[in-house]
Amino acid sequence: MAGLDLKDVTKTYKEGSTTITALDHASIEVKEGEFAAVIGPSGSGKSTLLSIAGALLQPTSGEVWVNGENIAKMSSKDLSSLRLKEIGFILQTSNLLPYLTVLDQLIVVKKMDGKVSAEDRQFAKQLLSELGLGDKLKKYPNELSGGERQRVAIARAFINNSKVILADEPTASLDSNRAHEVVQLIAKEVKSRNKAAVMVTHDERMLEYCDKVYRMEDGVLTLQ
Repeated sequence: MAGLDLKDVTKTYKEGSTTITALDHASIEVKEGEFAAVIGPSGSGKSTLLSIAGALLQPTSGEVWVNGENIAKMSSKDLSSLRLKEIGFILQTSNLLPYLTVLDQLIVVKKMDGKVSAEDRQFAKQLLSELGLGDKLKKYPNELSGGERQRVAIARAFINNSKVILADEPTASLDSNRAHEVVQLIAKEVKSRNKAAVMVTHDERMLEYCDKVYRMEDGVLTLQ
């Protein structure tokens, strides 16, 4: 299946003689063109889930399928390549490089994957234009508002045409108006570009933009 599919995923940690269960047989399925949200209190296991979905953390047991490939047993080298090509990340803060222009924030990601073509540059400009940043290509992060910086981060997540988009509290540092704007834009790009996307959020006002909602409590994931 294209998209993202976690099947019966468990993640445990040892703390001295105690075993901590961060994820308890969690399953989540997100198809292409779907935007799913995961909500729940701090410490409930949301970040662990996202880290496993993003190939940053190996599960203790269970299967993690990204675009029809079970990544749970992949080597670290293959996982690194997969993260670059198949998964786009949007984080709580935009994490832009202060010395790069808006356009170059996207181009540098393409450079990591090889040579940058004229088509790559055109695609970067198109993405930024779609996100309302067409007149900001030569600006630096310190010349942008918080909402604009987060929109650059959205464009960066889509630049490699990754099939899976993972957003970790993307509105945490934004006011209410900017938060709605950013999540609307993520939802629009997910639909128009046929991506499978998961957003971890505390902000239940953002759920109106999502196709389905999962709730996480004490490592247990349930579909609302």
